[in-house]
Amino acid sequence: MSGVGTGKVVVNRAMSLDGFIAGPDHAMGWIAEHLTADVFPEVMAATGAMLVGRGTYEVAKRMSADDTGYDGGPQFVLTHEPPAEPDPTVTFLTCGIEEAVATARAAAGGKDLEVLGADVAAQCLRHGLVDEVLVYVLPVLLGDGVRFSPPGLGRVDLEPIGNTRSGAVTMLRFRVRKQARPAH
Repeated sequence: MSGVGTGKVVVNRAMSLDGFIAGPDHAMGWIAEHLTADVFPEVMAATGAMLVGRGTYEVAKRMSADDTGYDGGPQFVLTHEPPAEPDPTVTFLTCGIEEAVATARAAAGGKDLEVLGADVAAQCLRHGLVDEVLVYVLPVLLGDGVRFSPPGLGRVDLEPIGNTRSGAVTMLRFRVRKQARPAH
């Protein structure tokens, strides 16, 4: 676990066994069937802030009626266009990925910054900003949907540093060894 002031940037995502992080039409309800905040409490305890993409934010907002009670600290949404209606529960950022990560890390108070969303995670990986990747493998095959990483990410070398099983969910933890290079 990270000590105070040494929080990591962690790409954190649930995935079906066939490699999807969301089903067709960005459906994510299947995740809550297997993964709730109490499955891996040590991850929630280590998280000080969250950085998510606009798409992930919109899906989570639609699912808020099925709220799992997960509180990962201050939430930042990276977007080109903040919504017309303000949301007092999040801070919308329109800056570049490096500034967004720095802003959210500062708000994490020495704890980990959790990065959610395929596009934002890929941007972080492309710019060498990720320390670890956590993957929750769920016992379901979706057949179609949003893949774990978007096309064009490039190769990212990972070092396995742990795996834990809680009920039907297996969490895989990787340290990022070599990240994708930014596309120019």
